[in-house]
Amino acid sequence: MAITRAKKSEILATLEAHLKESTSVAFTSNNKLTVEDINAIRKDAREQSTVFMLAKKTLIRIAFKNALGADLDISTLPGQVAIVISKGDKIAGLAAVNKYVGEFKKEEKIKFVGGYIDGRIIDGKETSKLAGLPSREVLLAKLLGSMKAPISGLARFFDGAKKELETKSLTKVGDLKKAEAPTAEAVPETPAEEAPKAE
Repeated sequence: MAITRAKKSEILATLEAHLKESTSVAFTSNNKLTVEDINAIRKDAREQSTVFMLAKKTLIRIAFKNALGADLDISTLPGQVAIVISKGDKIAGLAAVNKYVGEFKKEEKIKFVGGYIDGRIIDGKETSKLAGLPSREVLLAKLLGSMKAPISGLARFFDGAKKELETKSLTKVGDLKKAEAPTAEAVPETPAEEAPKAE
């Protein structure tokens, strides 16, 4: 169905506004996506401050040039195209869409065909790799987890030392060593060997 000039201008203005706020952009080729599929993708993408929008390739190309000053070769974008515009974490929005790429892999309903990140246009393969990476939040959570492990080990040590102090009615950790060390009386004296008498 043909769209009016006014509608095209509206879509173009919307695309440009979103692109000006973008941290990363991806393009998907879509085949037989249902309205329910599109709504589900949009909802998950929106939760990651990302826009998933179907648009004509010529409008995407013009908006790209106007908003980002980049020349987009639309011949590399096959079929019906959607644009994925991340405004927060560069990867989180792509990952939200990537979930559906994996889910619909058998039916080939959606796949990444290109992207734009850090001022560089990339192909579908590289975009897919980026979309498969964990987001910044996930990486930070993993880092925090690995940093907490030694601290929790130290906390367990102190807790154990405290219990031992209480059990032995001691006040300082240093006293534990003294309590465990054998006393001078407890150490049996080994007789010194007598030196052989000179004949």
